[in-house]
Formats: sequence, C-alpha cells, structure tokens
Amino acid sequence: MPGKPVPEEVRREQILRAAFEVAAREGIGGLTVRAVAAEAEVSHALVLFHFKRKEGLIHELLDWLIANTSVLHVSEDIARFPRALDRLHALLQQEMARLSHEPRHTRLFFEYWALGARHAQVRARIGTELERYRAAFRSIMEELLLAEPTTFAGATADGLAAVAVSWIQGCAVQAMNDPAHFDTGEYLAAVRGIIGQLARAGEAA
Repeated sequence: MPGKPVPEEVRREQILRAAFEVAAREGIGGLTVRAVAAEAEVSHALVLFHFKRKEGLIHELLDWLIANTSVLHVSEDIARFPRALDRLHALLQQEMARLSHEPRHTRLFFEYWALGARHAQVRARIGTELERYRAAFRSIMEELLLAEPTTFAGATADGLAAVAVSWIQGCAVQAMNDPAHFDTGEYLAAVRGIIGQLARAGEAA
C-alpha cells in the first residue's frame, strides 16, 4: 500500500535541506536539479514542480540560508535580564555559539556573497538581510546608552550595533576557518579583555 502523502511544505523543506547539503559539499556551481533530487531521494520532476528551474532553487536556498543564519531571535531567558548590558552579553554569547556551530552555513553564505558581485538580485537580498540583522541590535544599544551614558560616552546605537555584529560575524569566520580548535568561550573572553584594555586606555588618555 502506498504511504501517506507528504504535505507540500514538508516536501519543500526536505528539498531545500537537500539543496543545502549539495551546495555545502559541491558549491553553488554544483547545485543542479538532478543532484538535489538524488540527495532528497525524490524525482527530478518533483524538484522542478516546487522550484521551476535551477535559478529558482538557488534563490530559494539563499532565503532558506538567511532564515537559518541571519535572523536574530531573543530568547525568553535573555529578555528576562533586567540590565541591558547583561542582555547584550547573553545575546552576543548566544549568537556567537549559534553561528559558529555550523560553519558550513557561513561558508555557503560567503559563496553567495561572491555570487552577488555578478547578480544584483542576490547582492540586494544579502545587503537587505545584513542591515536587518544589524538593526535588530539597535534597540538594545539605545537602551544601553540610556542606562550607562558614561561607560559608552561618544558612542552611538548604530556604532555599537555595527561593532557587535562585527564580533559575531568574525566569530563565525574563525569557526569556519578552524572548526576543530575554535572555542566560543575563549573568543568572548578575548573580546571582554580587549574592551577592558581599551576602556582603561581611554581613561588614561
């Protein structure tokens, strides 16, 4: 007897996950409908039914990748911290751990970034999402500036958000380069040490 039919949204997610596995292994250049169908163990026609053509699959995979890498989620545990500085510290720790956990996502994201040099639509999509991710930090930075104006004298919410995102993205890149030896705790401790040294240098100046 035939099995129960698989809902279209479940099948679509299955195909996108298979597309990620192919692209992570072979690069975007190796992302063919036939390769994805084989990885997902579905027919070539079913992949085309959901994504129409290879180009559609490439763009949909970028959306899937962004949803799994560049969307900021503030957990309930983090939101309960009363101090903005404590929430920021926990959020940095969460994002550094999350993005360093799967270096293949970072590697593929950079490959899409390179593809954007030749494709305006890809470039615009990535640029929009990177800005959205940075903007998600602005509200906590604005609260931080109000709570501790002396500590962050001269800083702006935009500047602090940009620095925070730079730390997180740098963490992801280091984890991609050396996943066997990268340690999020050591990275965060180094960040705290650098901040402390810069603060003391600023006070002495």
